[in-house]
Amino acid sequence: MLKLTKYERSVLNGDNGLLQKVAMKNIVRYAEVLGAEELCEITKATVFCGCHEYLDVINSDDFHEIFTKLNLCKDDIINFNNTYSNCHVQSCVAPCDQYEYKPFNQSKEFFEKNSYFLEEANKAGVIISGTCAPYLTGWIPINGEHFVTTESGVTIIGNSLWGAYCNADGIEAAFWSAICGRTPKWGYHVKENRYGTHLINVKATIDSVIEWELLGKAIGNKLQTNSKPVVVGDFKNVDFVKLKHFFTALSIASNCRLCHIVGITPEARTVEDAFNGHEIKGNFTVTDIDIANVYEKLCDKEERKLDLVSLGCPHYDINQIKNVANYLKGKKIHKNVTFMLWTVYPIKCMADLNKYTEIIEEAGGHIYTSSCPTTIGDKLLKKYKTQLYDSLKQSGSVRSSELKNNIYYTDMYRCIDAAISGRWEEKYRWKK
Repeated sequence: MLKLTKYERSVLNGDNGLLQKVAMKNIVRYAEVLGAEELCEITKATVFCGCHEYLDVINSDDFHEIFTKLNLCKDDIINFNNTYSNCHVQSCVAPCDQYEYKPFNQSKEFFEKNSYFLEEANKAGVIISGTCAPYLTGWIPINGEHFVTTESGVTIIGNSLWGAYCNADGIEAAFWSAICGRTPKWGYHVKENRYGTHLINVKATIDSVIEWELLGKAIGNKLQTNSKPVVVGDFKNVDFVKLKHFFTALSIASNCRLCHIVGITPEARTVEDAFNGHEIKGNFTVTDIDIANVYEKLCDKEERKLDLVSLGCPHYDINQIKNVANYLKGKKIHKNVTFMLWTVYPIKCMADLNKYTEIIEEAGGHIYTSSCPTTIGDKLLKKYKTQLYDSLKQSGSVRSSELKNNIYYTDMYRCIDAAISGRWEEKYRWKK
């Protein structure tokens, strides 16, 4: 039976207003379905704000009506006007750049509607950051801290790399938690549930960002649902950029939400730590051949003229942008290629300050914020028949869509080389 604290009961009784009452009621129902015995406090949240296409199922231009029906599951309009005071709430990506709409084949009306939705969320206490990588703006849950998020990559990074506690909740549940400050204490929110299930021995040479990303995909392809892999390997030169690409690829390949890397993640100082006395349910080895085979299935083979080159998924940090600018200095993007780099707008401001934006624009490229090609969707993607990404997640998402695009995938530097030449050629393929 679910036990509630005095505070939780008071919110459920309406002492903090109707919005928090409805959010808490939904969380309580959620907890009862899951069989949770209590709730836990949420102190960080990311929520899916903006005028996303799925919201069109409600035939209305009123943000609060749409929010009530789709996120609160109520018919009578309830204003979204506050969030839990002890929770750092940030917005995830939106379907628009923060400042521009014309480059994405979007109307001014749609852009303004998105801005209106974001403004209303901001009034409720949501910090508008517009990123799938909230850690770039200081949103970093620490070991043992409970959080919710709408982003799969953030879920697994928070659980694995920082030892914070999160489940794979949906958009609606994340909003409920951000409003009332609670989520069911269940799944990965319970320390005793965070042990490993499968042992993965990595015998491949893993060093570059793309190799780490392909490793995530290779492991994910072999995992069973709800697995918690424990990864062992002779890893050198590991940094956060490599790990964020690894964890993001692993999450989309397998729905994995927790992965221990022995000697790197906080709950896996040793293999014994990671399994915490539990049985190893399976084990397998990943080799260089596995890595190469994964890549071969992600990239079209025909040589073609390029229309779009897009970098930055997860969003680029300032050092990644610096590396792009340094590599592009004195060079020119082919006149027929649209070159996009995606980040969060505070990082874009840093790029402006450090003249990296100027260098990239002089070369013919542009830095955009707050979204990405697949979040913007068909209005952008249908413009470009042949597309190249440095992101396994982006390239895979476009490839799985109904659009008949030619999709290529390689590392950042080869992407830039191809953008300059204007063609995808064999020499730009990543090869082991």
